[in-house]
Amino acid sequence: MRTTLQPRRHGATRGATLVEVVIFIVVISIAVSSILGLLSLAVGHSGDPLVIRQSLAAAESLMQEIMSQPYTAKDPDDPTVDEAIGPEAGEARGSSSKPLDNVNDYDGLVLNGISNADGTAIAGLGQYNATVSVQPTALGGIAASEGLLVSVTVTGPGGVAVTLSGYRARYAP
Repeated sequence: MRTTLQPRRHGATRGATLVEVVIFIVVISIAVSSILGLLSLAVGHSGDPLVIRQSLAAAESLMQEIMSQPYTAKDPDDPTVDEAIGPEAGEARGSSSKPLDNVNDYDGLVLNGISNADGTAIAGLGQYNATVSVQPTALGGIAASEGLLVSVTVTGPGGVAVTLSGYRARYAP
């Protein structure tokens, strides 16, 4: 018996061509670089909420300090002197002899580094700055001479700023 050898027929070839492999690598590298770019952006701004919260806490504390002061037409230290916007001569935040003693005394206050009411610097907040503006304003039926708009702005690292505003009406002569 004689058998003849016949060449085998292969079915469809398996694997990928070089062109398909190159296209696959290009597509995957574009996808990976896009994802890494998004992660980089997210990580770069992940500290912002902390700066905003610290700025807000400092602004709230300073606003509470200001709003707890009296708002009267006469200076609490000398009832013969009319109160004016801004501190009287010699008054300063943190002074034991002539502290800021009226809401409107805080106008123009600038803090380079956040400090307590007594002037003690608060650790970790040296890069934060605060400014205060106190302006006469009308409040509904209350005349502008009897109402104040107090604005506290705290700026943290990276220029992140938080501004709080509050209104105060005169309640005593």
